[in-house]
Amino acid sequence: MPKRIAILGSTGSVGCNAVAVVAALGPGYAVTALSAGRNGPKLLEQARLCRPAAVAIADPDPDPALVAELAALGCAVHVGPDGLVELATRDDVDVVLAAVVGAAGLPAVLAAVRAGKTLALANKESLVVAGSLVMAEAKARGVPVLPVDSEHAAVFQAMQAGRPNEVARIVLTASGGPFRTWPAERIESATLADALRHPTWQMGNKITIDSATMFNKALEIIEARWLFDLPAERIKVVVHPESVVHSMVEFVDGSVVAQLSPPDMKTPIQYALTYPERVPGPARRMDWAKAFDLHFEPPDEKRFPALTLAYEAVRAGGTMGAVLNGANEAAVDLFASGKIAFGEISRVVGFTMSRHPVQAAPSLDDLIEADRWARQTARERAGVGTSAAAAMPPVRPAESVLA
Repeated sequence: MPKRIAILGSTGSVGCNAVAVVAALGPGYAVTALSAGRNGPKLLEQARLCRPAAVAIADPDPDPALVAELAALGCAVHVGPDGLVELATRDDVDVVLAAVVGAAGLPAVLAAVRAGKTLALANKESLVVAGSLVMAEAKARGVPVLPVDSEHAAVFQAMQAGRPNEVARIVLTASGGPFRTWPAERIESATLADALRHPTWQMGNKITIDSATMFNKALEIIEARWLFDLPAERIKVVVHPESVVHSMVEFVDGSVVAQLSPPDMKTPIQYALTYPERVPGPARRMDWAKAFDLHFEPPDEKRFPALTLAYEAVRAGGTMGAVLNGANEAAVDLFASGKIAFGEISRVVGFTMSRHPVQAAPSLDDLIEADRWARQTARERAGVGTSAAAAMPPVRPAESVLA
């Protein structure tokens, strides 16, 4: 039987690469489900290529013509946020590739794990918000959680060189984003166009802005804490602008094992889909006939305070990861809509974290409430929301996470 794959967030950068990888892998792999937010034309294009049994459209009011065309292809069409969960739990799905950006992907990730599906995880926010719950559920059910982020996929591969108790620390590499060499005062007033001009990767707007602030790396520090069960002091970050060394593992004997490849998301996506095997695929290859240099430098946490906030969140534990993520998502939205300056993003997140009383052993409801509170507090700090202290109407868990 081929591996049957659901791609959640198929029209985004990771999702499009995943569709290309599965097409290149051939008959041993099949896409049985696809989901999109609002990019109906791209979803229809992918459905014509993959012929999935089911699709989901997060938009609660999609174009009726789109729905009709998808149905004509033989797809069961799910509409609204619950569609992600429907896809993640289908009987004809073996592997769920979770590539929905933000906390909106959490319900489907938990549903996939609870349904016993292998989880190929590109949605880092699920572990940032609810790592304690997701990993506990996965362990209890024996569900593999395979990282798709290039950094965590690199660590996962490098860890095959030793046993877990032989790992001294992991080193996550960061490109440094578009502002790696900018002075602090110039970073403060960076425009949206500046922030979206990433020097190495082509990604969606949210992830690209996070790379510019280095909150993308902040989220990856918290994600690594849960994936690899390591404390903050054993997770390091180094800036590596070429994005060829995707991360490293240092073992107790001083050996450092790194994973190298050109900056192409097809490599970690394919490894997650074919694991534990390696097969030929469409990813770019290293050209060893050409001379090239690799540079490494320590990150400047004064210019990029997101890293400091990440370590604080890891040490605090409990609900603090959900607060950092919720506040950052709110702040990025505010910046993208022109309501705050670029330099305000980290200050909004830091302010929100400083006001949060951590719950050490949160339930899912506690994490959802922390997410809601963080978003509202961040908006209040930016001067565009009502008082977070004021009572707000209760909201259903799915609504607060998917807001």
